[in-house]
Amino acid sequence: MEAAENGDGDVPTRGDAYAGGVGAGRVFVLSKDGKPLMPCHPSRARELLGKGRAVVARQVPFTIRLKDRTHAESEVDGLQLRIDPGSKGTGLVLTDEKKEIDGAGRTVVVRRGLISVELQHRGDQIHKCMQQRAGYRHRRRSANCRYRACRSRNRALTQGGLPPSLRHRVDTTLSVATRMCRYAPITEIHVESVSFDTHSMSAGRTLRGIEYQHGPLAGANARAYLHAKWGSACAYCDATGVPLNIDHLRPRSRGGSDRISNLVLACAPGNQAKGSQAVDAFLTHRPERLAKILEQVKARLQDAAAMNSTRWRLLKDLQALRRPVHHWLGTETQENRIAVGLTKTHTLDALCVGALDHEGGDTVVRVADPVLVAKATGRGSYARTTPDRFGFPRLRRPRTKQHFGYMTGDLVRATVPSGRWAGTWTGRISVRAMGQHSLTTPQGRFNVRHRNLQLLQRGDGYSYARREEIVE
Repeated sequence: MEAAENGDGDVPTRGDAYAGGVGAGRVFVLSKDGKPLMPCHPSRARELLGKGRAVVARQVPFTIRLKDRTHAESEVDGLQLRIDPGSKGTGLVLTDEKKEIDGAGRTVVVRRGLISVELQHRGDQIHKCMQQRAGYRHRRRSANCRYRACRSRNRALTQGGLPPSLRHRVDTTLSVATRMCRYAPITEIHVESVSFDTHSMSAGRTLRGIEYQHGPLAGANARAYLHAKWGSACAYCDATGVPLNIDHLRPRSRGGSDRISNLVLACAPGNQAKGSQAVDAFLTHRPERLAKILEQVKARLQDAAAMNSTRWRLLKDLQALRRPVHHWLGTETQENRIAVGLTKTHTLDALCVGALDHEGGDTVVRVADPVLVAKATGRGSYARTTPDRFGFPRLRRPRTKQHFGYMTGDLVRATVPSGRWAGTWTGRISVRAMGQHSLTTPQGRFNVRHRNLQLLQRGDGYSYARREEIVE
């Protein structure tokens, strides 16, 4: 079977068939009655498919189903799912642990990585869309209904609820974990649970005792603090003796906050010239000045705050998978990773989640390579119209998402009979109401009629790619 890889951004390669995960780590295996068995090597999967003993159950992640063996007739060992949550991405690794006798006669635990998945979240995109929608609604209220009171306070979150951008991180991690439990005999789930000290991160050092009660503005107000910090001079031109305004380095319109580290002093001409630009765009032609300002800026806390807000909710939701869930400290993961000599990635951190007695000889002997990268893309939009940059409707969107049996994101095989793109191609499509769908290839995008397409797998809200694991 000839493999064709669907790269990031749905970029497929040319081939007669789509082999998904064949050649990428282990392959998921299902029994004749649809229950998960132990994953097998890609060469074994090719052999079973070639002999007609198995059929393809799913393209990505690649899964085969045996035709001549039930779950009761198979010997199935338990596997472990290890998760390293993150704000931008999450690593999930399927591992196998067995006890062996080493050269010194000791009984040691040997951990092998079987399948690695790097999940890329789109929380920042959701947050940006929510801010854009709020801006559109605010403009409509102020422009058309000046007498109408703001309704933002009437849309409070439910008890213990999370905003959409944070809830997305939990939902997508749970979705991928549920899918792996459906295709593999997972008996345990191990999760890294990390709590970030945002106060110490803001101060840039370790705080102790009463120092936690003293913020950067202790004993002063914001204006006095900024005058002392910037020497009563403009941060952009060093002007003194002139009226100084308080300016946001990252404007509020671009997601900036009122945090004191995001504020500087600026003269009126400099403040007006900067406008709503980010400081790196405003000072792109003055790198020395930009470097001086960025030295005074403290680390952003959005990612740390997101992890603190979602860690307990993730552990609670994983209980619904009806498997024992164990949570471990980040320091233990770091010690394991350093002890076995691995670099820092989400997938390698996930491989090292859990207890390992290195003094007793426990170790990691296999890294799952390559890694399946699953990027969350969503399933479309609820909007009926596409707005312009001012929030006015620009064009009307179709009411239906499916056209001629296909939806955007579906994995298809296209057979083009003639022309420049003649041949067989595999990839994901963007549908059009006229039936002339768009398919992406390494050489570019081209149109193909719906009658020349064959559905391989329905779109599931993710785009898939593969990358090599970073191992020293």
